[in-house]
Amino acid sequence: MTTSTVEPVVAGAAPLSLLEKAAKVLSAFQSAGPRLTLTEVVQLSGIRRSSAHRILDQLVQLRWLEREGRDYRLGMGMLELGAMASHHNRLRRAALPHLHALHESTGHLVHFTVLDGSEVVCLERIGGSDDSGVPSRAGGRQPAYCTASGKAILAFGEAAAVERVIRDGLRPRTPRTITRPESFRAELALVRERGVAFDHEEGHRNVFCVAAPLRGAGRAVAAISVCGHNVHRDLERIAPLVRGCARSVWRSMFGPGRQPERQVRPAGPGDAAGVSQPSMDNMMAWLRFSDWM
Repeated sequence: MTTSTVEPVVAGAAPLSLLEKAAKVLSAFQSAGPRLTLTEVVQLSGIRRSSAHRILDQLVQLRWLEREGRDYRLGMGMLELGAMASHHNRLRRAALPHLHALHESTGHLVHFTVLDGSEVVCLERIGGSDDSGVPSRAGGRQPAYCTASGKAILAFGEAAAVERVIRDGLRPRTPRTITRPESFRAELALVRERGVAFDHEEGHRNVFCVAAPLRGAGRAVAAISVCGHNVHRDLERIAPLVRGCARSVWRSMFGPGRQPERQVRPAGPGDAAGVSQPSMDNMMAWLRFSDWM
């Protein structure tokens, strides 16, 4: 007669949530070899066998784990997540001194953001107590369509990303939010022409921003912005400083005159006008392309 492992219960403690159980299952791979059987996962995680088996199957479907016979190992999904985190951390480290210099020269709040789906994620926020009224934080998210950073990245990105943002909806956040798809596409064309994107109270009332994409000759991988309350009169003056900061960050990653190799194809009907697309389908391809990792 076989007995199943019983999950330990601490008196007065709430039962583990499904997410906590999944975390314990994944953590089992940190303290053992690259391959584990179901029995080994149960022993290392303390999760009941039936629960562990169900969670393992779900993680395989999500590509976070792979299964070969009776063995499980970490899958490409986990590798991609870890590589993206490493990529973002390296971006942040390269950008940080330049972001501080931009904040000192402008006196306004500086953001460093990347695109994730239809949102921009703030990797770094640099400002003082006077900037506390701007609703942003490191790790926070904002809709890409109504932020200068989002527009800067989308304008120099794949047309598919723009269409995904439009499909998700251009909902009004303020009376000045761009909500018509044709107007939004025209706005991105202006961004490509100017090299910077502006946000005139489109995401939040009394908040104005200017952003520049972080890019070489290919698509943008991030954006740098300067934001503040009632700074609309300063945006044109600040714009060249933001562009210069983005160029400095790019040079600090690749060095003077260096660009990652890329293959350029003519822009097709679905591509953003005038934007050459590197031959990379996802973040993992970008990581393999780049030799600054």
